[in-house]
Amino acid sequence: MWAACLMAQTMRSRNGPICLSRRRPARPCGGRSKGRQVAFRIEGEARKGRWLVTCDHASNHVPDWVGDGDLGIPAADMARHIAWDVGAAGVASDLGRLLDSPVILSDFSRLVIDPNRGEDDPTLVMKLYDGTIIPANRHAGPEEVERRLDLLYRPYHAAYARLAALRPDRVIVAVHSFTPCLRGRTQRPWHVGVLYSHLDERFSKPLIARLQAETDLCIGDNEPYSGHLPGDAIDRHALRLGRHNTLIEVRNDLIGDSVSQGHWAARLAPILTEVLEGL
Repeated sequence: MWAACLMAQTMRSRNGPICLSRRRPARPCGGRSKGRQVAFRIEGEARKGRWLVTCDHASNHVPDWVGDGDLGIPAADMARHIAWDVGAAGVASDLGRLLDSPVILSDFSRLVIDPNRGEDDPTLVMKLYDGTIIPANRHAGPEEVERRLDLLYRPYHAAYARLAALRPDRVIVAVHSFTPCLRGRTQRPWHVGVLYSHLDERFSKPLIARLQAETDLCIGDNEPYSGHLPGDAIDRHALRLGRHNTLIEVRNDLIGDSVSQGHWAARLAPILTEVLEGL
């Protein structure tokens, strides 16, 4: 039923899949590699806020030069968390607007190539994910991986780096979502998880404490995943450069439509601002 609901929320436009809600898809901004693919979208580049809001897994779009736009898996799987972070793009977009700060969103599925992995990470192009085999990736060798790096991954990170560098005091908040339950695993209790590296806990630890003060929320401290992953986006654009940062994971059954996405953005924005002011 959950997969069917997600499928009903997805359609294809000229710029790839968009959420069927009152939210309009962001206009592509730059990101064209060799004229063949829009690798990212930017919203509010001229906004004056200190934050940079990112969404590494904003889309489940497959470019037509990868398997003719088809990874060989059912539509229900392309609507699942394995292909994108369901609902995260809407939260990120609203959060950037409320924080008066720019937003960058990927415009390709994490199954094509995962921008939240280092270039040498063995999970950069997944062949099996949460019980689903990815046929279009089964025989993706070094040459194909390099093509995806060149056309998608590297343009996204180049734009990310440029936006991050526009202010010397930039704070990065990465927005992701997680599935309530992996196949064959127990239900996850957290509403929100805050992920961080032990190399920089300056922002995330106070954020966790502040969120835990919200008595109706169950907050994950480096749950449901560890926040330390060498070579990932936060490592690359924040840890190595000393920028304040955090990664927020919202459980995706809580952000399945534009109303709930707006609700969570409105709840998180003043909390993030409060924590930053307290540092």
